[in-house]
Amino acid sequence: MRLDHERIVRDVTARLTRASSVEEACRVTVTTLSAHTGAMTAALLPVRDHLRSVAAAGSWHVFTTVQPGRGVSGRAFRTGQTQTVTSPEDDPDYIPLNAPDVRLEVCAPFMDNDGQTTGVLNVEWRTEADVESARLIVEAIAECLGDRITRLGGPPAETRSEKLLRHAGALTAAISEWELMAAANDAARDVSGLSAAVLVVRDDQRMRLGMPTYLPEEFEAKLRDVMALFPESALQELVDIAHSHGSSYTLGETGHRVPHVYRPLIDAGVATLIAVPVGPADTGGVMLIADETNTEPDPSTVNLMELLAAQAWACLDRLRTLSQLQELAMSDPLTGLRHQVPFGERIRTATPGRTALLAIDIDQFKVINDTYGHQEGDAVLVAVARALQNGLRHVDELFRLGGDEFVAVLEVRNPSEAMNIAERLAEATRAIGRTVSIGVAMVDDDEPPERALRRADAALYSVKRDGRDGTRLAA
Repeated sequence: MRLDHERIVRDVTARLTRASSVEEACRVTVTTLSAHTGAMTAALLPVRDHLRSVAAAGSWHVFTTVQPGRGVSGRAFRTGQTQTVTSPEDDPDYIPLNAPDVRLEVCAPFMDNDGQTTGVLNVEWRTEADVESARLIVEAIAECLGDRITRLGGPPAETRSEKLLRHAGALTAAISEWELMAAANDAARDVSGLSAAVLVVRDDQRMRLGMPTYLPEEFEAKLRDVMALFPESALQELVDIAHSHGSSYTLGETGHRVPHVYRPLIDAGVATLIAVPVGPADTGGVMLIADETNTEPDPSTVNLMELLAAQAWACLDRLRTLSQLQELAMSDPLTGLRHQVPFGERIRTATPGRTALLAIDIDQFKVINDTYGHQEGDAVLVAVARALQNGLRHVDELFRLGGDEFVAVLEVRNPSEAMNIAERLAEATRAIGRTVSIGVAMVDDDEPPERALRRADAALYSVKRDGRDGTRLAA
């Protein structure tokens, strides 16, 4: 097939100069080139960790994405050099597209003004074509396309839909609720453009905040601190509002009445808020996405948050189903508390400076067992476990590690807050006629959580040496 180099380049260039967007530039390039050559043509631009086909012509279908290190187009992008393949069946990187009769593939990269590769133009001929002529044409048009894309501001940023798709993979890959909630919060912030995201979910018939596995930015940390003090009834009200009336968002207007349940959030600095129901009303929760800047979210943003919430719930429901099967092997059958294995998973997500470990022992428990028997000892364990749970906040977690040894994992602002909670637990057990000794340790920077637990244990035993029934902060 004879290729008229000058005519093809001239025609493509003329159409390119009229393109007003990067997408249009790619589209007119591939359609014009395909019309002149009859070849399969595609323009691919980088989107984070892959190449995305922005425009294509000359084929019934096309792959939407290619990894930068895969395929001939990925090789051209990675090396920044034109790739000419005359025997596709012999090229290890060639990816067939139901077109076994391809005779020639030419893939040329295009650059920005700094010489950085910003995309590739890939052309595949099913008929015989002069290799050198084809290469020169593709390279010339790729250069024109690259220049036009640069003039139009460069490759477009990742769209919100593309972001949501990327984050869906992270949600699906999550292997724990903590990891899933962190992935959902990350997705909500990234896709919405707002600075904070909080999940409120139901767990063991209680509403609680989904704790992040990351260190929140200042505003989100402040928002979480405020919500951690909410009574469970307030969290339930947030969930009920979302499930009764559907998603909601602020309009950016001031001077209007604010529902009382949102007032603490406003006082904490929330100026923009999206609330989206998560899962069914009886077992689900709500996702709050917020920012300090007063803006009106676009309704399409709310729709994307609804899609995210649906995906997050599907993944959470799957994890919980699996967890129920594992719970028999991972929970203490006497108290119903989780034990060593889930405790180990939890402390691996500890946040230095904010996670506190409370080591708790029942005072004189051996005497109870020896004097009244193990049946009475079991009753004491159950009663103390219930008292400790009732004394914790809805964001805290309690584990039984064996015998009369319990550990509470807290997310707090400072050691004083952890000590206040420890004192509350001690008082809760006194109220049922028992006493406990509690050692408290904050997880320090660069400290393995296991070491923090040993410090908490040491503080606990110092309480016992001093007469029991007390609390102490570890050094």
